[in-house]
Amino acid sequence: MTTTIQTPDPVRERPTTAARGRGRRVTRWWPAVVLLVLLTAPYSALPLPGLLDGPIGSPGSLQLLALCLVFGALATGYDLLLGRTGLLSFGHALYFAAGSYATNTIMLEAGLPFLTSALLALLFGTALAALLGSVGLRVSGIGFSMVTLAFAQAGSILVQRDPGGLTGGEEGRAAPADRLPASLVGIDNTVNLYWIALAYLVVTLVAVHCAVRSPTGRVWEGIKENERRVEVLGLRPYGFKLVAFVLSGALAALGGIVYLLLTGGATPQTTTSNFTLSLLVMVVLGGSGSRWGPLVGGVLYTWADHRLGDLAGSGAVAGLPAVLRVPLSQPLFLLGAVFVAVVYLLPGGVVRLPERIRATRSARVTGRTPTAAEPAERKETPTP
Repeated sequence: MTTTIQTPDPVRERPTTAARGRGRRVTRWWPAVVLLVLLTAPYSALPLPGLLDGPIGSPGSLQLLALCLVFGALATGYDLLLGRTGLLSFGHALYFAAGSYATNTIMLEAGLPFLTSALLALLFGTALAALLGSVGLRVSGIGFSMVTLAFAQAGSILVQRDPGGLTGGEEGRAAPADRLPASLVGIDNTVNLYWIALAYLVVTLVAVHCAVRSPTGRVWEGIKENERRVEVLGLRPYGFKLVAFVLSGALAALGGIVYLLLTGGATPQTTTSNFTLSLLVMVVLGGSGSRWGPLVGGVLYTWADHRLGDLAGSGAVAGLPAVLRVPLSQPLFLLGAVFVAVVYLLPGGVVRLPERIRATRSARVTGRTPTAAEPAERKETPTP
């Protein structure tokens, strides 16, 4: 009597293991490749029909790409709270607007140059995050979310009321061109603004990566999983959560300064709770708690927000029957439909798609049964 035992064949497994090792070494360098592509984008005349209105290096395309980079970085900073520490904040727009409005107000009212105004605005946004975070973090869960929402609403109302003519009310205030560097003013200098947006993205990614890999970042992970267990270990979660809140707020304030340069002024839309909800959608769309997910979600959301608006106003949609034309002519409807589809079809965000594809392939390979054409995988072992 004999029993058939499945045994691995080293001859078959060696090439597979080596191939996987080579694949991992190649994929390890893909961020550097992407950065190189972004660095050379302004020098490219390659057209991307459907994705961009003109060549990659044209001012309009660079403007859209710069906005995508800014919001990708902003979503990455916001995920320090949501995905890394488990804090759901509805008031993150307040610190983004603080960087934008403070820089613009200091230039207009104090007459200081841009660099000095930007530095003071960054300090103001960081101090504001430290102050409001020290208050809001006294509560947890939904209470914390409501406190941050209340602070954001108060800031939005303050901007709308236009105290002393400092904020411009519903119209906002344009940035003074005479206070900005000449290299950052005008459509011909869009490439310089693109470089600044790319630099902001790199700074945010480096700051978040270093923070997450630090001992403090490991405590954040413990707080997200079980805050009570962190307290039992003798650590005070409040201080660690405040560090995450302040760092996230400082990065948002820096993003507001860059956004001021891209748009040429401070607008009240950046103070609303809808703006923070957009950040939440970006993070969920890309993949909360992952290294690249918020960045991917921010880029995709910003690109879709602009391009779907063009699609909604196109002649192709205008020629459809009313039952289709009415919903498709609303950009928010299109964006919401795309978001629902991604969340339903790709749980965990877009960034999980390669992992799901690999898991599906692996399941198919391991699930198949040996055939008669695979004698090398069988070994006859006699049994008494």
